[in-house]
Formats: sequence, C-alpha cells, structure tokens
Amino acid sequence: MKVILKENIETLGHIGDIVKVAPGYARNYLVPKGFAIEATEKNAKALEHAKRQLTYKKNKTLEAARSLAAKLEGLAIELIHQAGEEGKLFGSVTNMEIAAFLTEKGFDIDRKKIVLAEPIKQLGETSVPVKIHPEVVATLKVTIKAA
Repeated sequence: MKVILKENIETLGHIGDIVKVAPGYARNYLVPKGFAIEATEKNAKALEHAKRQLTYKKNKTLEAARSLAAKLEGLAIELIHQAGEEGKLFGSVTNMEIAAFLTEKGFDIDRKKIVLAEPIKQLGETSVPVKIHPEVVATLKVTIKAA
C-alpha cells in the first residue's frame, strides 16, 4: 500500500515522500496517528499543493531543531554519582538518566534520541550526541562527579 508521509519517520522517510508499506501498518498505525495519508489519485493531485505546506513545515521543524540544538549545546550537565578508586562509577550513567535531567531543566527530549554507544562508567567529562532531527545533531557535555 502506498502512503504519503505527513511527518518525518526515521525508518520510512521524510515529509511528503510517497512510500510503500504493509497495508496493516498503514491502516492501523500511520493513518490513525496522522503520520500519513493514503496515496490515492485524488491525494496525489492534492500532493502538489500539500508539498508547499509540507516544505514550509519541514523548514519550520528544521529551524526549531537547530534552535533547540543551540540551547542544548549551551547547557552544562553535571551528574553526581558514587565512585570507587580510579574514578570508576558504581553503576553507570545511561540515556534515561540524561533524559530525566533534561526533563527537569524543561527540555522534552526522548531518551531514544540520546545516542550512547554504551553507558558512561567513568568520572569526568563526556560528549554525548543527541539526534534531535535527521539533519540536526546536538552535542551535550556531560560532567560526572563523585559524591
């Protein structure tokens, strides 16, 4: 089944793309959530008009993502954990903990967008990438101190 995407979906494509998906996925998830519309002949004709609106929306989301990235990069994150000798943490710092800290500071960032190859297990400063938008990646500076 072919659908026209109304939102950016990482695994499928960007706003305005016509993609082929399983009928159940489109019927039960994409269309009811408002992420896509069915690519019928009528909708395909309306796509040209919608593309202008979608381009505007895409640019607006990109601009908002860049603005959020600038705010995030200016933020200093300090987490305090218990640590043993040689700066090794008891436990680790995960993307969930960083997301909780950001939520406390007023940023609504999903933990899945915080890209950690593996949890942080050492004291010190670490750079953590946050994938805000497919084209925008912010870098957080996370400082972990001993309790």
